[in-house]
Amino acid sequence: MTDVTELYAVEVGTGGLEPLVFLHGFGAAAFVWADLQREFADERASLAYDLPGHGRSLQADGIGGAGHMARAVTADLERRGITRAHVVGHSMGGAVAAKIALRTPALVASMTLLAPGAFGPEINHRLLSRYAAATEHDALLATLENMYGWNNPVPERVVSGLVERRNRRGATDCLASILSSILVERDDGVMQGMIPRGALAELAMPVKVLWGTQDRVVPTRQARRLPPLFAAHVFENTGHMLIDERPAETARLIRQNIRAARP
Repeated sequence: MTDVTELYAVEVGTGGLEPLVFLHGFGAAAFVWADLQREFADERASLAYDLPGHGRSLQADGIGGAGHMARAVTADLERRGITRAHVVGHSMGGAVAAKIALRTPALVASMTLLAPGAFGPEINHRLLSRYAAATEHDALLATLENMYGWNNPVPERVVSGLVERRNRRGATDCLASILSSILVERDDGVMQGMIPRGALAELAMPVKVLWGTQDRVVPTRQARRLPPLFAAHVFENTGHMLIDERPAETARLIRQNIRAARP
């Protein structure tokens, strides 16, 4: 793999008035969306980004918190001539998606968020720190097992894909820098920065939020603090990694959101 100075994205499919844009979580990369991109390939085009400081975007501008990454993604969509898209974000990518929607609402036709970051103060910073530093197979597997539901296996393709990307020069340094931008030290402990609920409540596009009851990264109770017009979907026996744990349900809810978007 060769780094690019512009954001790298995997492009799949053709057609559709507005493409799908997939934004991965902290420490992941575009490859985690491969199955969902294939699911929609006959319906519309999709882009799955390697966010700044991840995958092939190690040298891209925008390394930092969700706000920096949102600016980088928005600039890249503009460069590609995309003026409206259906945005899907997981974990940190959910926070990035929300920042894009708040800053450029006309760009976001619908927004589907999987266990999004920045929707509450609590975050398992110790687990994320171990995850960010892990480079070997067994160490990554051990951290990932804490991110999946208790009875849901960690796919080998995810572990091997992360090992490949973590062992590139500068990869773990980038993750450490990004994590320090996400976390905030307060009197009551280490928390994550939050997107103001009042601002989120002003969003006019259809928004769905998916969460798992066994999420040990960001607690499921944050799903109860959503703005009234957000649609919350909470899944039993499911952890933080809904992309792999609930793929059929995720695809179905994305399609519902696309149909609900204004023409």
